[in-house]
Amino acid sequence: MTQQSSRAVRIHAHGGPEQLVIDTVTVGDPGPGEVRIRHHAIGLNFIDVYQRTGLYPNALPLALGMEGAGVIEAVGEGVTHLKVGDRAAYAANPPGSYCDVRVMPAMNVCRLPDAIDFETGAAMMLKGLTAQYLLRKCKPVEGLEAGDYVLFHAAAGGVGLIACQWARALGLRLIATAGSDDKCRLALAHGAEHAINYRTENFAARVKEITSGQGVKVVYDSVGKDTFEQSLDCLRPFGLMVSFGNASGPVAPFAPGILGPKGSLYVTRQTLFSHITSRERTQAMADDLFGVVTSGAVKIRIDQRFPLTEVQAAHRSLEARATTGCTVLLP
Repeated sequence: MTQQSSRAVRIHAHGGPEQLVIDTVTVGDPGPGEVRIRHHAIGLNFIDVYQRTGLYPNALPLALGMEGAGVIEAVGEGVTHLKVGDRAAYAANPPGSYCDVRVMPAMNVCRLPDAIDFETGAAMMLKGLTAQYLLRKCKPVEGLEAGDYVLFHAAAGGVGLIACQWARALGLRLIATAGSDDKCRLALAHGAEHAINYRTENFAARVKEITSGQGVKVVYDSVGKDTFEQSLDCLRPFGLMVSFGNASGPVAPFAPGILGPKGSLYVTRQTLFSHITSRERTQAMADDLFGVVTSGAVKIRIDQRFPLTEVQAAHRSLEARATTGCTVLLP
C-alpha cells in the first residue's frame, strides 16, 4: 500500500472565500474502478462557489474542485481506458480537484490528446462539456438548424466563450449578453453575431429588435434570478428556456401557467452530471469537445492563473465577475 501526503483545499464550514483552507491529507492506492492522478493544472468553476457557500449542500469537511488535468500515477482493478503515465483530464464528481494528487473514480477521466496542454485540459473539461451538451443536446422541440437565433447569457465567461465559437461553427446566430462593453467586445470577437450589455440595455427589447420581433428558439442562462423572467420574453412560440446555473442567485418559484400565454414555452434545468453518467457518454462528449479544440474551431481562452495557495483570491475574482474566459489554479 502506497501512502503519500498531498495538499488539499477544503472547507470546514460554509461561507465566504476565507473558509478555503489548505489541509494536508493522506492519499493511498486506487481501488477497483479508480485512478490516482497527479495534477498539473486545476479548473475553477462557479459550481465551486455554490458548494463553498452551501447553495449546493455537501457533507463537511469538503474538498473542492470538479475539474483537473495531470498524469495518471496508478490504475485500479477493472480500469482499461487509462494506464500509468497517461496524460488525462476530467470534469467529475465527487469534488476534490483542488489538490496535488488524488484518488478518484475513473469513469469520467479521459485521455488528453497530445495536442492539448495541461492548462487547456484543466480549463476546458467542465466548461467545454457543458457547452457541448447545451448546444448538442438541449434543443427546442422544433430543432436547431444553421441560421437559427439563440441567446446566451454571461457569454464572456468560460462556458460562454466556448459556446460563442462552437455556435458559430454550427452555423447558429448567437446573441450574447454580458455585463460590460469590454465583455461584449470579447464575445463578438469569439463568434457571437450580436452582443448586448445587460447593465445598460433592456436585453429582451434588443433581442426582439435583432430578430425582427420573432424571438429566439433557445435561451441558455447560467445567471439565474436576475435574467430568468425577461429571458422568457425573448423566446419565440414553443421556444426552450435552458437554465444551467445561478450566478446571481437561484431562480424564484414561478407558476407554470405563465408559459402558455408567452407561447407555450418549454423550461428545463440542466446539469452536466446528468449527461456524464457512463464511461461511453462521457467519452463521446469529450471526443466531440477534443475534436473542435484540436481543429481550431474552438480556442480555450485562459485569462487568469493563480497558484493553488492563492485560491481565496481566485474565488473573490470569480464572484466579483472580474474574470473573463477560464481560470486555472496551478499546484
